[in-house]
Amino acid sequence: MAINKKRAKRLTSFQIIFLGFIGVVILGALILTLPVSASSGEFTPFDQALFTSTSAVCVTGLVVQDTATYWSGFGQAVILTLIQIGGLGVVTMAATFVMLTGKRLSFSQRSTMQNAISAPYLGGIVRLTKFILKGTVIIELAGAIIMMPVFISDFGAKGIWMSFFHSVSAFCNAGFDIMGKPDQKFASMTGYSSHSLINIVLMLLIIIGGIGFVTWKDVVTNKLRFKRYRLQSKVIIVVSAVLVFIPALLFFLHDFAQLPLGERVLGSLFQSVTTRTAGFNTLDLNSMTTIGQAVFIILMLIGGSPGSTAGGMKTTTVAVLILNAISCFDRKEDPECFGRRIEAGVVKMASTVFLMYITLCFVGASVICAVENLPFGACLFESASAIGTVGLTLGITPSLGLVSRMVLTVLMFLGRVGGLTVIYAALSGSSKKLSKLPVETITVG
Repeated sequence: MAINKKRAKRLTSFQIIFLGFIGVVILGALILTLPVSASSGEFTPFDQALFTSTSAVCVTGLVVQDTATYWSGFGQAVILTLIQIGGLGVVTMAATFVMLTGKRLSFSQRSTMQNAISAPYLGGIVRLTKFILKGTVIIELAGAIIMMPVFISDFGAKGIWMSFFHSVSAFCNAGFDIMGKPDQKFASMTGYSSHSLINIVLMLLIIIGGIGFVTWKDVVTNKLRFKRYRLQSKVIIVVSAVLVFIPALLFFLHDFAQLPLGERVLGSLFQSVTTRTAGFNTLDLNSMTTIGQAVFIILMLIGGSPGSTAGGMKTTTVAVLILNAISCFDRKEDPECFGRRIEAGVVKMASTVFLMYITLCFVGASVICAVENLPFGACLFESASAIGTVGLTLGITPSLGLVSRMVLTVLMFLGRVGGLTVIYAALSGSSKKLSKLPVETITVG
């Protein structure tokens, strides 16, 4: 017992986050294999249960079985629980349990919380956690209540469950839906493509969940006084707005011209919002042009913002790389933004994250393409959807073989936990070198 405690104390915050996600994924998979989880009352193969559990915990939304028709009410409840845990983060949920028991969080637990939610400071981490939990409950409950009359009108009493399920799934940027029918599986939200209320509520839930908990705090504290926001919050809000409206304009002009004006506006906005990790779709993605699907891949890789329910390489990563390029063009030593200078270490981190996501996406797509003999573009779409924890699909995921599903499973996990978290967890024992080697110039570009 003493040895176990000693080992537990040696775990870094990155190792705790990594192992926590793995533990929840495996536990969820084991529960989903049980007959009570399937509507047929039969055991579910472990590889399918593992894929579904990973997709739920990593708030992705890619599925091999239609959530509405394959899983029982119990199975759907398990999936929703996994989505909530994955959306808020395993560490956040564990800290919540500790606080509910009346115990105080230790310094190491607070440090782990800081890394888990990307908080700028260790001080006030407990207050921030309570703020996140209260905000989550209020927002998800409000979303469910607003959508409830529509779903009750369409599905009767079942509409209550559907309201809560889709509210949580949208806020956590998960993309799981229970709209499927025996004759129309994997329907997502296509039946509500012209319904303004459902579209707007889901978009707001996705955006609020995807901008990050620290940004929430800034907005609540400083209201509309934008100048008082942290630099990170300013960058997140500006980049998020750009990544919503510019792609929406492109989709409006290029992809959905055949639709009536109202549905065209809603469809363009919804697809632009959901693509950066939410995973719902209201229109047929296979009918989009090659350019539109390419834009989808870019948006899926970018994802949401740090410390949010969303995945991807993050809006701040792309912003830092663009600002660094601008500073290079202007021959400035460091990137600058909103009257502040960005440290070189942040640029190095952003470059590493960008390279990791691009590499993992292309390697994953190449493996799937080779194994399944499918077009590379379709494989790249599914791979980007997995690593960006989005859940959008061109329809090939349910038909993939075991190897390809395992590739997507690994990509989903790395996309949610974060590639750097995995590296830091694996290399935590390595010592930091204090000495520096001589400098020599290399020509680039």
